[in-house]
Amino acid sequence: MLKFLPPIHPEGMIFGAIFFIITIILWHLFIPLGWLGFILTLWCFYFFRNPERVTPTRAGLIISPADGIVQMIQTVTPPKTLGLDGPRIRISIFMNVFNVHVNRIPLEGTIKKIIYYPGKFLNASLDKASEDNERQSIVVQAEGKIQIAFTQIAGLIARRIRCDVKEGQEVQTGQVFGLIRFGSRVDVFLPVDVNPLVCVGQKMTAGETVLADLKSKEVARHGEIR
Repeated sequence: MLKFLPPIHPEGMIFGAIFFIITIILWHLFIPLGWLGFILTLWCFYFFRNPERVTPTRAGLIISPADGIVQMIQTVTPPKTLGLDGPRIRISIFMNVFNVHVNRIPLEGTIKKIIYYPGKFLNASLDKASEDNERQSIVVQAEGKIQIAFTQIAGLIARRIRCDVKEGQEVQTGQVFGLIRFGSRVDVFLPVDVNPLVCVGQKMTAGETVLADLKSKEVARHGEIR
C-alpha cells in the first residue's frame, strides 16, 4: 500500500516525527486530544508530500516552480538586488496550505545569485508582499546569456524558507530546490519580450506547467493583468 503514497520531502519526516511524539503524549493525557494529534500528524505528512512530476524537456521552456494559482501577471521593475536590466514580466503564483509546497527549478542553467531578505510576514496574496515580506531570490543564467529570476516569498503563516541550491551550481529544469512552509508565494521574473503562456486564475503544477517559451515568436503583451 505504501508504494501508492507520494514521496515525502525529508523535512516532512522531521516534522512528522515531532507531531507523532506529541500525539503519543496527548493520547496519554486525553484521548480526544490524541485523535486530534493523529489527524494533524497525517496532515503534516500530506503537506510535505513530494509527488513525482514529468517535466517537459524541450530547450527554452520555462516551467512553473510552484503548485498553486496564478494570482498576478504584471510588468514591473525588479528589485535592484537581482541585478536584472530593465522591466520584467512578473508571474505570481500563490500557494495555499493544501498545495504541494516543494519548489522546482523553472529553467536549466547556472545559479548566478542567491539573495535572502529577512522581511515581514504579510499575507502573501498582497502585491506589496513582493517587497516587504521575508523572501529568497535566485537568479539563473541560461543558454544565450538569458537570465531569469524567481523568488520564494514567506506568507502570513509561513515562517521558514528552505533553499537547497548554491551559487555557481548547475541546475536542471524541474529539479527540486527547496520549499516554503505553510502557505506562501513564488514570483517568476521573465524577460520583457517573452510572452507568458498562462493567465490569471490558472492552476499551476510545479515541474510540469509551461509558463513561457523563450523560443516563441509571439509578441509579448505588456501592461498589468490581474
